[in-house]
Amino acid sequence: MSDYIRYIREKVGHDVVIMVGCGVFVYKDGKLLLQRRKDSGCWAMHGGSMEIGETTEETASRELFEETGLIAKKLELLGIFSGPDMMHTYPNGDKVYIVGITYICQKFSGNLLSETDETTELKWFDINNLPADINPPDKRPLEAFVVWARNTNKG
Repeated sequence: MSDYIRYIREKVGHDVVIMVGCGVFVYKDGKLLLQRRKDSGCWAMHGGSMEIGETTEETASRELFEETGLIAKKLELLGIFSGPDMMHTYPNGDKVYIVGITYICQKFSGNLLSETDETTELKWFDINNLPADINPPDKRPLEAFVVWARNTNKG
């Protein structure tokens, strides 16, 4: 949890807060890197909430490094996601309305981490064989990513 969100939670408890979240889909050779979240056990993109003063790209890059050990060399904007399906309640009861800014990263360096404070596993999935248990706020961005990947690979 970001310092800013922790500060807000001290004031509002579990009530709904609007959160700017920045996420990254890491994609290479037809495979997508996903993380299994510790809090829910679901598969998810890499990302988290913006800190005050960060750009969306800085947030996405920071979260990618913290959760995977990878350093983004280039980020490409996939889309901005909002709406009723971006309301989410975390397992601890915190409620958020997420405005999600999602990037694609195909150029990166670094060594993958096996586990972090927020993840239990990282795994590469074939774009045509993705897991069913996707973190709910990541479902629509993932659908958009799959469309992008299939259109990109046509040639």
